[in-house]
Amino acid sequence: MNAVSIAVALGYLLAAIGFVVALHLMNSPATARKGSRLSWIGMIVAVAAVLTSVIHDHTITTTGWIVLSVGALGGGAAGLVMARRVKMTDVPQVVSIFNAVGGGAAALVAAGDFVRLDGGPGIGTRVMIATVLDIIVGPVTFSGSLIAAGKLQGWVASRPVVFPGARFITAALTIIGVGSGCYLLAGHDSTPVLILAVCAALAFGVTMVLPIGGADMPVVIALLNSFTGIAVAIAGFVIDNGALIIGGALVGASGGVLTLLMARAMNRSIISIMMGGFGTGDGGAATGPAAAGAGAGVRRVSAADAAIQLAYASKVAIVPGYGLAAAQAQHEAAELAALLAEHATVFFAIHPVAGRMPGHMNVLLAEANVPYPDLKEMDAANLEFPTTDVVLVVGANDVTNPAARRPGNPVSGMPILNVDQAKSVIVIKRSMGHGYAGIDNELYTDPKTGMLFADAKAGLADISAAVKALVAS
Repeated sequence: MNAVSIAVALGYLLAAIGFVVALHLMNSPATARKGSRLSWIGMIVAVAAVLTSVIHDHTITTTGWIVLSVGALGGGAAGLVMARRVKMTDVPQVVSIFNAVGGGAAALVAAGDFVRLDGGPGIGTRVMIATVLDIIVGPVTFSGSLIAAGKLQGWVASRPVVFPGARFITAALTIIGVGSGCYLLAGHDSTPVLILAVCAALAFGVTMVLPIGGADMPVVIALLNSFTGIAVAIAGFVIDNGALIIGGALVGASGGVLTLLMARAMNRSIISIMMGGFGTGDGGAATGPAAAGAGAGVRRVSAADAAIQLAYASKVAIVPGYGLAAAQAQHEAAELAALLAEHATVFFAIHPVAGRMPGHMNVLLAEANVPYPDLKEMDAANLEFPTTDVVLVVGANDVTNPAARRPGNPVSGMPILNVDQAKSVIVIKRSMGHGYAGIDNELYTDPKTGMLFADAKAGLADISAAVKALVAS
């Protein structure tokens, strides 16, 4: 090995170490930003190592450099624009798009290597196995992630989309994909068969995600993220790049673990989630006072009523949900918490699947500079609720529904935040509309629950103003 080869190998090693340490730092919201910085530094080192290698070995033509430069500049510009303009509520869609890009890029690497070697001395068994796996996993991730992003954005129906013969079509696509892969592995280096396998995988990704309801999207995103990592790691085997193998393996493993944790938080198996049929989406729900009257036995309260309860409480819990995210009300929630903390113990109760992606609420509250010690995960929060004076639920629905404790409904068995065990509950919600599970929330008709029908941002601001007036008087 010459000096350049040694430097490149060390660069890959440093990048891999950076990825491992960064992933460890991301275990905690307190150190997640450091982990994020370290990860992109590691990526810069890996890219620099790759460029050093190809420049030294003269493996790219002038045309190749032009294509590479245009792609890098275009991708970098698009990433920068998205990072600056995308709202926090749209981050799940962005993650899904990134998953799609990762899976698609890995598949292109494998397909490109196959086409380059086709017609030559033959493709080695190890490379062929990796290529076949990549042209199946990559396209599935690509199309499935785009459908998931479409469901989250509202371009595709959030409800499970099922049509006659859907299972038969999915099974047929599976047979075609596996059959094509076996044909290639048998030593037939056929580009048309490769294209057939890719098309079958793309279609399978669509038919796999369409039947899955919006309530399961956090788990689907985590699973597709794992698929992306696996595809990237396999691409590393195709082109014999250690950095891709290590980085992809880390993403694949962490995404797989996260998928299992999210499924466990919903008390559902991965198989049942992938079979689809859960969740009806949140479209079509009426809003405003007219819809508010649809709930029998609901006790309505005003912002002033809520402020009185909160101002005289000694222990308060705030439960954020997607309604808080949609209204971009995290700063108002943080302001109210800081105001109440002057006379009471205040904490945020976080359900692991609240929002539309893993850690959604943690990210929003971190952006609003809510101290990490003030965030309590579900198990810790449930221990606090029996001694809590007031729980303020902001746009959280299914994750607080006591119906989960009874069998025979879509949320049966799902671990929930036991907010109904507190002395008093205030719910800020625009209407009596359903959550993604498509059923009524029994918490709303509990005698101890007061419903404040308002946009989360406006409702929290009104409560804060009323609390300040009470404190000043």
